[in-house]
Amino acid sequence: MRTQIGRRQFGTIVAGGAVLGAVRGMGAWSAQDAIDVVSLYKRSIVIDALANPGSMNVSWPPRGPLSPKQRDAIATSGITAINVTVSADTFEATTRTIALWSGEVDRYPTLLSIVRRYPDIARAKNENTLGLILGFQNTEMLERDLSRLDVFHKLGIRIIQLTYNDRNIIGDGCLEPGDAGLSAFGRQVVERMNALGIAVDLSHCGTRTTADGIAASAKPPLITHSGCREVYRHPRSKEDRELKAMADKGGVVGIYFMPFIGQGSAAPTVDMLMRQIGHALKVCGTDHVGIGSDLSTAPIEETAEYLREQKEFVAGRASRGISAPDESRPLFIPELNHPRRIEGVAAAMTRAGHSSTVIEKVIGGNFHRVLKEIWVV
Repeated sequence: MRTQIGRRQFGTIVAGGAVLGAVRGMGAWSAQDAIDVVSLYKRSIVIDALANPGSMNVSWPPRGPLSPKQRDAIATSGITAINVTVSADTFEATTRTIALWSGEVDRYPTLLSIVRRYPDIARAKNENTLGLILGFQNTEMLERDLSRLDVFHKLGIRIIQLTYNDRNIIGDGCLEPGDAGLSAFGRQVVERMNALGIAVDLSHCGTRTTADGIAASAKPPLITHSGCREVYRHPRSKEDRELKAMADKGGVVGIYFMPFIGQGSAAPTVDMLMRQIGHALKVCGTDHVGIGSDLSTAPIEETAEYLREQKEFVAGRASRGISAPDESRPLFIPELNHPRRIEGVAAAMTRAGHSSTVIEKVIGGNFHRVLKEIWVV
């Protein structure tokens, strides 16, 4: 089982001022560094632009109501808000998932809240709840009914990714060889999303659909969870020209923690993540880079059950033609496999020489700013 850090252990490490061997590969902090990072993290709006309070990607523990471990991870994380995926293949299944998370918020009002308006993010920070920004990673449930966007907006949906890895009626995903771009209906969808104040997410979109989506959107476009293809050639990541075009429209890219960020070891590493963040900052500028981990807020425990489910997860995706390269590798960064992983990012950025201003923007400030621009109608 890979290294994990519990709440008490993490607090002991920070208070002692050194990570040492507890988090493999993370180096050491001086006492002053630890105090600076903890203070910065405590005062910051921290946003993970793609995460889940329950299981993410691999369905272990089984999806459903939150377990005590998952609730403890939420309380420990220090994250202000996340973009949580509630989409499914059909309209009915999607509404059931929305109802699931609405029910969890009702059950745990001191732990979770729903983000429907921009001020709700600051409220989540002030009240120490995890703000759930309800989002989609596909648009199949719309079918050809544009009015469903209005319905979903009323149900709290605030971010919609136009395509997944394959083709739908809106456009082509990043694994679709045709790379046909945004359809006529897709352009209508983008226009209506802009009018409603729903963020346009292009993370899994193909090259042409990404370019078309950026050009078509009157509001800043988002790439909530991706990486830099120039750093590591992977179809789930974006070319520099796409990142630059997104930034020029005022958008933000969230760098993920997936094995798609680099190779050379079994699992992705913090060093790989720092190279991705550094390159994104260089291409996009300091106002247009954030974090979209693509993970659960709870640590992954590589039990026999988890590893079995991961194998079945990858095989199932491959059979459907939606499995990206490297998915059979560990789907997380071992050094950051703890609830306060974004605080770990802040610490790593400190060691890499980034200023506190830049770090505060990357760990949430940039997404916080851009969501205000998108949601105001």
